Amino acid sequence: MRNDSGRILRDIGRRVAELRKAQNLTQDDLAERADVSIRYLQSVEAGGENLTVESLAALADVLGVGFRNLFKNPRSRRVLRGRPPKAR
Repeated sequence: MRNDSGRILRDIGRRVAELRKAQNLTQDDLAERADVSIRYLQSVEAGGENLTVESLAALADVLGVGFRNLFKNPRSRRVLRGRPPKAR
């Protein structure tokens, strides 16, 4: 059975987004701390980026989780589009 690499990338991206949001970090915050561009992080979270081991390690480090934690299934596979509503 062949792995669906697209699904794996999407799941990793969703997992990164979940972990980022759980820590109340914006994409800008995480990108800056992981020393990656905001566009790269957006692409990662959208499942459109084939991450390097170095990038995975940097994201895991900034998020304070073990490397393997990024490969856990996301809590939801639902994709949210657009900006979240502003807090009042």
